[in-house]
Amino acid sequence: MGRGLNENTNGLIRQYFPKGTSLKNVNRSKLEKIMNELNHRPRKSLGFFTPYEVYYDKLFVALQT
Repeated sequence: MGRGLNENTNGLIRQYFPKGTSLKNVNRSKLEKIMNELNHRPRKSLGFFTPYEVYYDKLFVALQT
């Protein structure tokens, strides 16, 4: 998963911020909105689960043990 997933995520971020865009004037609420959208977007590499679902499922399993 590693490198490919990272590159895919970079591509998704580029949809919001094209290469060369300065993030200097991007406010926190806009960044949080984008982060929320990306974390709730299903990914083929995650079996069409969202990163949010995968993370919290693993967290829940860890807390059960």
